[in-house]
Amino acid sequence: MITDAQWAELLHTRATDPGAIGEAYVNRRRRERLLSERGTLFLVAADHPARGALGVGADPLAMADRRSLLERLLIALANPDVDGLLATPDVVEELLLLDGLHGKIVIGSMNRGGLAGADWEIDDRFTAYDVPSIASSGLDGGKMLLRIVYEDPYTIRTLEACARAVSDLAGHGLMAMVEPLPYRRDESGALVLDRDPVALTHAVAVAAGLGVTSAHTWLKLPAPEDPSALDATTLPVVVLGGVPSVDVADDLTSWATALRHPAVRGLVVGRTLLYPPGGDVAGAVEAAAKILRGEGR
Repeated sequence: MITDAQWAELLHTRATDPGAIGEAYVNRRRRERLLSERGTLFLVAADHPARGALGVGADPLAMADRRSLLERLLIALANPDVDGLLATPDVVEELLLLDGLHGKIVIGSMNRGGLAGADWEIDDRFTAYDVPSIASSGLDGGKMLLRIVYEDPYTIRTLEACARAVSDLAGHGLMAMVEPLPYRRDESGALVLDRDPVALTHAVAVAAGLGVTSAHTWLKLPAPEDPSALDATTLPVVVLGGVPSVDVADDLTSWATALRHPAVRGLVVGRTLLYPPGGDVAGAVEAAAKILRGEGR
């Protein structure tokens, strides 16, 4: 938990000492290896707020309380099986000031401009970390969202920007985590995830070919019911949490199934673990860690 004194100090530092953030980046104790000793990677994700996606379940503002979000992240990061964090600069920097990221992998979220529900949502412009800031801040890589809608011309802009970021991150020897998701518009014009395994397979093939090299590219994918999408690449894959199911057990089962595939190296999960039914963050994180350790699958 964050004490009242820690919270007051964080707010005071934010207002009076912006240079402390740069110092915190420099002083972060980095981990030497990206993968754990088991060869896996388990990250908690908290880049949803920067895209205006604050809802969890029936609560449209679940992630809006920043103190609560940070407390939940610190609980998750305290689990020794959690390797690190995926987040935007504001969240990363708050956790740095709270000394919550020493010895952890930190992946900076890059394109958050496709605001949830916006007319331009598919135009996922890079509005958070860029490659120079990821490299100079000593982060371990950058993550980019690539929603592919064949009927939307904004897709090509995001494709081009992601390709450039993949190339630039590789030039620094840093991970490029690409999240390719096939989307379509329903009868009302709203964007919905296309769960057709063929569509996901196409998205995987497109993402794998981005940039001048794929040497440092990882893919962040939903757990597919059909493994054909995972068979479409040799790139390392992490399974995303996505929108939480009504029953967390269903999520755990789908992750366990995906983790059996040799290309899948780990999990990157946010809301499902940070806002579980009943509020037991530590218990939800440990349940996912057991799945990753191979217990019960």
